[in-house]
Amino acid sequence: MARLIDELKRDHVAIEDMLNRVKDTSITNKEAHRLLLAAQSTLLAHLRKEDAQLYPVLNKAAQADQALKRTVDFYAQDMEEISGNAVAFFRKFSADDAVIDIEFAKALGRLFATISRRLRSEENTLYAAYEKLQH
Repeated sequence: MARLIDELKRDHVAIEDMLNRVKDTSITNKEAHRLLLAAQSTLLAHLRKEDAQLYPVLNKAAQADQALKRTVDFYAQDMEEISGNAVAFFRKFSADDAVIDIEFAKALGRLFATISRRLRSEENTLYAAYEKLQH
């Protein structure tokens, strides 16, 4: 398996782990905020890595493969929406004085579900396409 894909999958595990730990009601608000900031930082670094190393390879191959082009375009558009939602969530809830309440729990649940779906989908589709191009 490509080294890049291994790294990206490890990022996925770390992001999901941090967001799962935030759901733990036994942690303090301060710890929840620290985890949110770490998750945000890891997610942003992950997106930069994909933009710099994954998408250029896929976009180049997509010039000669219309099915791949549709897939890559779909994922790029989907990520714009997810990123916007994630940024809004982190902006609202990661400040030290942000309230951890039922609104937070609902928003975290939605974000976690969206990100988890996206991560699985990337691994099954985008990463598989990248690995196929590497052989």
